[in-house]
Amino acid sequence: MASATTFRKRTQALRISKDYADTTCERCGSGEATDELLLCDNCDRGFHLFCLRPILPSVPKGQWFCPLCTLQKKPQRFPLIQTKIIDFFRIQRSPPEDLEKPSPGRKRRKIGLLAKKKKRRLLPFNPCDDMNRRLEQMASLATALTATGSEFSNELTYMPGMAPRSANRPNLEREGMQVMSKEDAETLRLCNKMMERGQWPPLLVVFDPNEGFTVEADRFIKDLTIITEYAGDVDYLSNREHDDGDSMMTLISAKYPSQSLVICPDKRGNIARFVNGINNHTPDGKKKQNLKCVRFNVDGECRVLLIAIRDISKGERLYYDYNGYEQEYPTQHFV
Repeated sequence: MASATTFRKRTQALRISKDYADTTCERCGSGEATDELLLCDNCDRGFHLFCLRPILPSVPKGQWFCPLCTLQKKPQRFPLIQTKIIDFFRIQRSPPEDLEKPSPGRKRRKIGLLAKKKKRRLLPFNPCDDMNRRLEQMASLATALTATGSEFSNELTYMPGMAPRSANRPNLEREGMQVMSKEDAETLRLCNKMMERGQWPPLLVVFDPNEGFTVEADRFIKDLTIITEYAGDVDYLSNREHDDGDSMMTLISAKYPSQSLVICPDKRGNIARFVNGINNHTPDGKKKQNLKCVRFNVDGECRVLLIAIRDISKGERLYYDYNGYEQEYPTQHFV
């Protein structure tokens, strides 16, 4: 844990010491917003939390070194070797021809336009036909997970000392939680089954010097497609109120705060943790949003899905609103 002195030095340096009176942000050149002006523990250069890329949501615990001192470089690419990738993601071993084609699904009945508008069903993702391209997609995620010191997990995990599985009760949600229909639950199971077999979603994790790791569509994605489920360790929000992680996701926002849960993907997670948020304080920011975060009651357990809210073109980056209805996360400086 960082000492109170270290924390104060970083966040209030301009107030407590004349030595830092002329400190300005190396990125924007301003000395304003001193509460968010972070000082490097090596060179004492200043950086606003919101000027860093990726943005830091809060002052880090322990020592912090600026990009100039850490000499951050593009992360080393995960080796594009099929056996290594299959082992990394624990994909079921199947004959090559079995991996090439998605499992045949049931034939859909033709539904009239009026019926479609009344009940809009979720769609499974459409994996690329080329297995080599799917390996590229998986390797891009493996690169990001390796660089951030995380393990791959495509489900909610309940670790000792954190929230138990029994705490994940959708009925605790303060405003009620949407129950997933049988049809949509079947679609979600199909997506998970495809991933277990190596039929990967058409997504690519790329490293951007301004945004850090971010996700883009690797082929056209249709409106209402399930992009991914948010995965990671489940914990009580009360245990994470001062956490440094910028990828935590609300799982349950309970009437009683002690029962609220969050998903923490810092140690275990999937591609969801690299999807970036929009600046929801500006009209231009809202225009970038192409995903929606939806919490569902799935068979008596709360789950979080990222779903396309419009057609997404190949090469388009994925963005969603971190706040949802809560409006608690400071996104005014987001890209």
